[in-house]
Amino acid sequence: MNKKIKYIIIILLAIVGGFLFYKNVYIVKTTYKTLSPKVANLDIKVFGIGNVSAKDIYSITAQTGGKIISILTDEGQWVKKGDLLITIDPVDMPELVQEMLISVEKTKSELRALTKESESLNAQKELALITYKRYENLLKQSFVSKSEFDKAKTDLDALTAQLEATLVRIESSKIEVQRTQKNADSLKTKLSRFQIYAPVDGYVISKSAEVAQNVASATTILKIVDPKTLWIRAYIDEKISGDIKVGQKAEITLRSQSNKLFTGSVKRIVAQSDAVTQEREINVAFDELPIPFYINEQARVTINAKTISNAITIPLNTLKVEDEKEGVWTFVDNKAYFKELNIQAKGDNEAAITSGIKIEDIIIIPDSSKKALSEGMRIHQ
Repeated sequence: MNKKIKYIIIILLAIVGGFLFYKNVYIVKTTYKTLSPKVANLDIKVFGIGNVSAKDIYSITAQTGGKIISILTDEGQWVKKGDLLITIDPVDMPELVQEMLISVEKTKSELRALTKESESLNAQKELALITYKRYENLLKQSFVSKSEFDKAKTDLDALTAQLEATLVRIESSKIEVQRTQKNADSLKTKLSRFQIYAPVDGYVISKSAEVAQNVASATTILKIVDPKTLWIRAYIDEKISGDIKVGQKAEITLRSQSNKLFTGSVKRIVAQSDAVTQEREINVAFDELPIPFYINEQARVTINAKTISNAITIPLNTLKVEDEKEGVWTFVDNKAYFKELNIQAKGDNEAAITSGIKIEDIIIIPDSSKKALSEGMRIHQ
């Protein structure tokens, strides 16, 4: 084979190879799918991760130190307000209360006796006063002697003094009744502290002591959740928390029930953000109590922050950042051009655009498996 034929074959192979490269590689790598913006309502949702908690969690503590005689509930059980939960050994306190009650009755009896005595003395004094006045008149008429009159006066003075003394004793006895009654009430109050009752209808989430254990005053024995105050304590990035308001509807997913969606609403927005994580705490309450529930279980909340009506929207997967500017690649005259956008908000899959693009514009959908887009690059649809 001469050189001329070889060159012809090489040229043909190069042409065929170039054609195949252009057809199967270049065209493929520069062919992108496109779409156009649309006008739609965009739901803005804010997501956060948190834990199951409650506004009201009651620590049931020992009000006085002592040995636990009984604990009538356990973790995972429901209790009613007023149920007896815990009994602590009162030792000799009941006997002391009984003794003090006896003292109260004794002082009351003494007061009643003194009252009767004062009534008797008062009656005697009235009679002595009548006698005294009668003798006083008779003395003026010289019908009685001076000594008889003096005796009548002495009797009246003696009865007056006895009555005054008895009245003082009555006042002292009244004070003693009050003192013993207060002591008895104080002992009753102390005795009542040896029995602990449920403060609310609730759910026991922890028990940290056992029967026969000695506990000090203020030791936590049980923790009870008020189920009406159950909520998710979620943490939202400050950047996306501005649209959240109390009362907004939300969806809750518990880690233990990931296939079930609970509904709720925002109940509280904590006024102070975390300076380290730059997150804000949002409390989301359940519309319907999940049974069972577990405090501190991880949960995810989705808050329906707002709806933007008649917005120009584009898919989130079309957004790109070029030279620190966020925008989209557009298709103009078979070439790619980057347009910076002013983004109003982002939803689950779409973004609302305030300016930078029109409905009639054609947006290129980026594809990492194809050639990287560049300004003015020729592309195919």
